[in-house]
Amino acid sequence: MRPVPPSEIRPVTPRLFIANKAYSSWSLRPWLLLTEFGIPFDETVIPMYRPETRAEMLAVSPNGKMPALHDGAVVVPESLAIVEYLAEGYPDLAIWPRDRAARALARAISSEMHAGFMKLRQTCPTNFRRTPKAIAIDEGVRADVVRIEAIWADARARFGNHGPFLFGAFSAADAMYAPVVNRFHAYAIPMSPASRAYMDAVMALPSWRAWIAGAEAEPWHHTGYDDI
Repeated sequence: MRPVPPSEIRPVTPRLFIANKAYSSWSLRPWLLLTEFGIPFDETVIPMYRPETRAEMLAVSPNGKMPALHDGAVVVPESLAIVEYLAEGYPDLAIWPRDRAARALARAISSEMHAGFMKLRQTCPTNFRRTPKAIAIDEGVRADVVRIEAIWADARARFGNHGPFLFGAFSAADAMYAPVVNRFHAYAIPMSPASRAYMDAVMALPSWRAWIAGAEAEPWHHTGYDDI
């Protein structure tokens, strides 16, 4: 491991501000990445759906949304921006795949996840406490599922032969798709055997299990999500 230049020494542990672990898919992404790669950080949960939520989030994030990473004087909102900030700050960690072609694909599919799949998001809200059970899904949701399974299959076929994750070893791309793993599992959406095997690998991560335990321990509930 290379020596750390004085300019990269972090005198203060970064703090990740997140929303409820039970419901916040965006918060999961950087939290899972930080935890899985063993990057020290502190966390603060700002619960959603309270009168004071908006003001509390605006106090720590310029867009008033979670997550937001505070690293000394640097404030980074948005999950994908946090991922890139961590990749730059910890170049010795393979946060993105080392291979250039794999890295390009990982970034592309992560961007697609960040911006797309709205029908799936709307129909199957994130709920990490949900007992798995199926609901009716329309053709728009089915199209999102088909596309995601194709993304997973392509990444695994091209770059995943040395491990169970999208690019073999766990990377930022897996963190970006982790909330989809929850949606597919929690809403009992039928998956191909290959997709199910990938989901099982993600759900076996110690960091995933720690997040679920945190979600189950939270005292806050939102009936609009819990009753779906």
